[in-house]
Amino acid sequence: MRRIDPRLLAIAGAAFISVSAILFRLSGVSSGTAAVFRCALALPVLAPLALWERRRAGPRRHAAVDVAAGLLLGADLVLWGASIDRVGAGIATVLVNVQVVVVPLLALAVFGERPSRRFALAVPVMLGGVALAGGLAGHGTGADPVTGIVFGVGAGAAYAGYLFLTRVAGRGQSHRAQPVLLATCGAGAMAAALGAPWQGVDLAPGWAALGWLAALALTGQICGWMLIGAALPRLRAEEGGTLLLLQPVLAVAFGAAVLGERPGALQIAGCALVLAAVRLAGRAPGGRRASRPGTVPVRDDSAAGTAARPRMGART
Repeated sequence: MRRIDPRLLAIAGAAFISVSAILFRLSGVSSGTAAVFRCALALPVLAPLALWERRRAGPRRHAAVDVAAGLLLGADLVLWGASIDRVGAGIATVLVNVQVVVVPLLALAVFGERPSRRFALAVPVMLGGVALAGGLAGHGTGADPVTGIVFGVGAGAAYAGYLFLTRVAGRGQSHRAQPVLLATCGAGAMAAALGAPWQGVDLAPGWAALGWLAALALTGQICGWMLIGAALPRLRAEEGGTLLLLQPVLAVAFGAAVLGERPGALQIAGCALVLAAVRLAGRAPGGRRASRPGTVPVRDDSAAGTAARPRMGART
C-alpha cells in the first residue's frame, strides 16, 4: 500500500465505513449487539492475516497502544449509539465529528504540527455541512438533549483518542492487520463491558441478522480500518480528518442507492458544503497539497440512516 496515494486510501476507507449505518439498520439489532458482533465476527479474518503479517514483518511494536486505542473505540461505539437515541442522528453526527478539531490540536500539542489557517477557516463549513448532510435540520433536539450532548461529546473525544493513538503507534511501521486485530479485541471488550449492562447484547440475533453483521464486520471493522490505518501515518492530521469528512456524504449516497432513501434539499446542500470544505482545507497555499505525516479521521456511520433515527453504535 505504500505506493498508493494515502489520500486515496483514506477515501476508500471512508467509503467502507460509510455503509456501516445501512448494514446496521438491515440487521435490526440493538447498538450494543452490533458493537460486540462487528468486533467478534472480524476476529476470524483478522487473526490469520495478522499471523501471516507477523511471520513476514515481525512482531508489532506498541501493541499495548493498539489495545488502548481499541478500548477508546469501543467506548465510542457505545456512547455514540446512546447519543443518537437521545438527540437524533443529525446532532449526534456533528458531536462525534468534533474530533476533526481535537486530533489536530493533539498533534499540535504532542508533535508541534500546526494546522494551516485554511483548515481553521474551513472547520465551521465542514461541521455545518456534516450537520445538514446528517439530517440535523430534519430532527428536533430529542427527548433528552443534555444527556445526549454529553454522550455525543464523549463519543467524539473517545474517537479522537483512538485516531490519535492509532497514528502514534503506526509511525515507522508497516503492519496493517496486527494493529487492527489488537484494536478490535480492545473495542470488543469495551463494547461488551459497557453495552451489555447498559443496552443489552443479544447473543442469538438470528441468521439473517448475523449475515448483515458479518458484512458490517468485513466492511466497517476490517477493510475500513486497515485502509485508514495505512493512510494515517502518511497524512497531516488536518488532511486526514478532512478527507474522512467525506463519510457522511458517501453515506447519503449509499443510502439513496441501497435503501432507496431520498435526501432532501438541505442534505444535498450539506454534501456540497462538505465537498467544498474538503477542497478548501486540502489545498496548501499556492495550490500545493500538503501530505506531511500526521492524521485525523472523521466519521459518520449514521448519515445514511437519518430518515429513521437508527440505534447504532458507530462506524466506525
